[in-house]
Amino acid sequence: MVVDLFAKMRLNQMAKTLGWESFFDRYDARLDVAKFFGLIIEVFFILLFFTVFFDIIGLDQVNTVLMSVINYFPNILISIVIFIFAIYIAGFSKKIVLVSLEKEKITYSGILGDIISWATWILAALAILYQLNIVPTLILSIFIGFVALIVITFGLAFGLGGKDLARKLLEDLEGRIK
Repeated sequence: MVVDLFAKMRLNQMAKTLGWESFFDRYDARLDVAKFFGLIIEVFFILLFFTVFFDIIGLDQVNTVLMSVINYFPNILISIVIFIFAIYIAGFSKKIVLVSLEKEKITYSGILGDIISWATWILAALAILYQLNIVPTLILSIFIGFVALIVITFGLAFGLGGKDLARKLLEDLEGRIK
């Protein structure tokens, strides 16, 4: 049922449009995102069955280990949700940038669309790694650095590109004050 649900969400088609199929074809591998996520859910239910089984036969230490693994599964499920949203947001934002910039006849619209898509994937990867508790302090530092990079880039771009406009606005403001 879960695989059918993920197949109805068209995850495989979205992965194909993002170019993942060509990446996996180079290594003679087949990508099936719906089956992969369905397998994760299936493993979760198998582990639940085993915890009940080991609880009945009285192996408490094995049951404790399995419960710690099961308690980690919400992090995995939230990471799956982040991944699914990242697939849709990366594709959608790239299409929005391409359509809006091609209307303005900007020649580098494809590169800008790829930059937006990659930025989405970088942020999604950082969010997934943080959710999975994989070196969370390092991931947080990288995220802060990534946001600072974007802010400084925009600040420099608008600061250097808009200095004449800012000078004109300040002169107008000074003229009104006098």
